[in-house]
Amino acid sequence: MLTFAIILIIIASILMILIVLAQNSKGGGLSSTFGSSGSQVGGVVQTNKFLDKTTWTLAIAIIVFSITASVSIPREEESKESKAQKALKELNQMETIPNMPTPDEVKNINEAKKKEGK
Repeated sequence: MLTFAIILIIIASILMILIVLAQNSKGGGLSSTFGSSGSQVGGVVQTNKFLDKTTWTLAIAIIVFSITASVSIPREEESKESKAQKALKELNQMETIPNMPTPDEVKNINEAKKKEGK
């Protein structure tokens, strides 16, 4: 599904580029070749309307295909545990977790170091 959506996005994008290049905001472009230089004929107006509607349709199609591609991206299973909770769980399962010394042990160690230093 993802590959199909990406292919559709590429095709719609190429068509959009071609349609936009065919338009000219100052009255020229593809539509000017169908009409006279002084006045607009009905065919020119229809060509402008067609190019305008096609541009909007392709823009909406690209948005829809992009959302479809985004939804169809495969994702990992999300668990309710955060990464920190998983890390703590792994630490608790380890057998060689060093124990922190108690305050009394720290006091004894510091006293022993002071005696050695004298």
